[in-house]
Amino acid sequence: MSIDPSAPVLVTGATGYVAGWLVRRLLEEGFTVHAPVRRPDDPAKVGHLVAMAEELPGTLRLFRADLLEPGSYGEAMEGCALVFHTASPFTSEITDPQKQLVEPAQRGTRNVLEEANAQPSVRRVVVTSSCAAIYGDNADLEGTPGGVFTEEVWNTSSSLDHQPYAFSKTLAEREAWAIAEAQDRWDLVVVNPAFVLGPGVRADATSESFSLMRQLGDGTFAMGMPAMGMGIVDVRDVAEAHLRAGTRPEAHGRNIVVGHDSDLADVAAILREHFGERFAFPRRTLPKWLVWLAGPMTNPLLTRKVVSRNIGLPWKSDNGKAVRELGLTYRPLATTVIEMFQQQAEAGLVPPRGEERAAA
Repeated sequence: MSIDPSAPVLVTGATGYVAGWLVRRLLEEGFTVHAPVRRPDDPAKVGHLVAMAEELPGTLRLFRADLLEPGSYGEAMEGCALVFHTASPFTSEITDPQKQLVEPAQRGTRNVLEEANAQPSVRRVVVTSSCAAIYGDNADLEGTPGGVFTEEVWNTSSSLDHQPYAFSKTLAEREAWAIAEAQDRWDLVVVNPAFVLGPGVRADATSESFSLMRQLGDGTFAMGMPAMGMGIVDVRDVAEAHLRAGTRPEAHGRNIVVGHDSDLADVAAILREHFGERFAFPRRTLPKWLVWLAGPMTNPLLTRKVVSRNIGLPWKSDNGKAVRELGLTYRPLATTVIEMFQQQAEAGLVPPRGEERAAA
């Protein structure tokens, strides 16, 4: 499979966290980027993308589209050889997981890939999935071959009632593979990032990643933080993974994209060492029994089942496939964490120590 470099490429969810960096990389490489968004005339939503395009060699074209509306991407996808589908719901404010997570994830994937079927120019589709489609809980590690998460593993532990976000990502990726395997004109490559951190293309970007980073510095975890292993990857490395997944002929299948098997304690330690006492970074981890007892009262997503299957358990992955086939290298964790927090602090989004109460 070869991609015509003169053909436009489409990026869904172009105003998103990962997609913003992907759009930048594509523009740096001189591509014409078609960006379908809900409000292409709203400077507050797309102004940063327009400004970016003015400074870089590539060309940006904005289109009006709605992820959940069938046929909405037709105009934007016309003539595109390469499609990046990055748009997906990710929120912690969940009251109805079926309607807020599962249905949008599945319908959005279906609408984009069925449009790829309808557009004869499309040769490759790159879908942003997640390591959440590989595992639901850290406890799942016990059942993996060799005791690590690999591309061969699928999440079978999540449901509407337990880890619904991971459940939605699993169903959406399976939907993508089912549609791809039912045709033979375009091929599918999937990127499965771990927890994404790093600065945004704009400081006020919205993502659960930014919420967590702010909480690490604003006193939310003043009493301590839960001990839970996680995979972490820099957003800029995820964008690079997408670019290479789209343009390298040898790219194929699923690709775990994770730079570090880590945990919150590592992130907090890096922040304390670099920024000192200016912010209310946590210094200790909470015992599992205390998180099990108090967690559900402080965070509805931190159910006792989630606590028992994740807190105090490690997270391990094999990122070798993406390193070999996509040629990825990863930024140091300290670079990712420091630059992300610095951006938030300079934008006034994290109150210095002593101002936490006033900010609240």
